Amino acid sequence: MPFIQSRRGADLGSTFPKIARAASALGVEAVMDAELVVWNEQRLDFTALQHRARRRGPTAERAARQQPAHLIVFDLLELSGTVLLDQPLYERRAALEDLFATHRLSAPWALCPQTADIETARTWLAPAWGAAGIEGIIIKDPASRYRPGQRGGGWLKLRARTTEDGIIAGVSGPVRSPHPLLLGRYNTAGRLRFVGRTTPLSAAARHELGTVLVPGGPGHPWAEVRISAGWDSKEDLQYNTVQPDTVAEYRADTAAARGRHRHPVRYLRIRSDLTPAGIEPLRSD
Repeated sequence: MPFIQSRRGADLGSTFPKIARAASALGVEAVMDAELVVWNEQRLDFTALQHRARRRGPTAERAARQQPAHLIVFDLLELSGTVLLDQPLYERRAALEDLFATHRLSAPWALCPQTADIETARTWLAPAWGAAGIEGIIIKDPASRYRPGQRGGGWLKLRARTTEDGIIAGVSGPVRSPHPLLLGRYNTAGRLRFVGRTTPLSAAARHELGTVLVPGGPGHPWAEVRISAGWDSKEDLQYNTVQPDTVAEYRADTAAARGRHRHPVRYLRIRSDLTPAGIEPLRSD
């Protein structure tokens, strides 16, 4: 029986039945390092994947038809009873490519691309890949061994990052000395949507912003809006609204869903040359 295990040890076999059936049909015993993804509207959809992870039984089968998942395979750790952890990466990769070729694996299987060409790697960090939901690349030593549960060991994650603009609509802490900023963008229906919050600000940035920002009133677009403290968190974020007329430039990685960043973003500067009306609106839900 196939065993699909999450990073935290949960059994996902009943949650992703098509993946489990594909593993059963493989015809060879293998242990792989892989990632489940859901492709939606020309990009990877992390939110849809989270929703899939909560389904069981008949609802999981229905979800598999409506939002099919794929398994992107990075590494081969064991094959036909032979443990490959101490073999160098280039040997494990050759065995993985041979497994895909020999068994003619196709959807829901997907072999993660790998290259030794630096120019090709640079293209994978380009904005077009970020728009498709690709967060970055992993740089690996070809001679590295696989160390379960350990970071490092000849591996380095390099995130793709973009520079964007957002409307400062709220702050944590006092308006005159803000801590993280809460950023928004209007959608095509005219609603101010929360898109992310910044990492803690420097003392200089807090001072500058404190002289510019004005407390929001009862008519603020977020006057009655609850914002979660983190991605998929049930805890509400405590914040104060400010007049949404100041635009900030920030730097973010490409992990986002429906316009909202999954990770905190880095504040760069006030865009005094730009008004909220000058920011391209998000698509309405």
